[in-house]
Amino acid sequence: MKKFFSQIFQDEKGKFSSKQFVGIISGLMLCFTMYHNQFTDSNIAPADALINAVAALSFGSLGLASADKIFKKDCNCNEDTNNI
Repeated sequence: MKKFFSQIFQDEKGKFSSKQFVGIISGLMLCFTMYHNQFTDSNIAPADALINAVAALSFGSLGLASADKIFKKDCNCNEDTNNI
């Protein structure tokens, strides 16, 4: 279980990824906030702009982390083109 949680926050090279960390933590906080708001009065609820900002931060961070994995540069591409 500890290995699973450590792999969640790592990139494809095995290094700690701050984008994944920020995305997962902000997503968890957003879920907690939305759940907590079901049981509170509407005058205590956070502003809609704040909820939208945290959602954008979470989805943006996780989207950037995925884009890095999909569109990563292959180091062998330059070597292959020089041999042609």
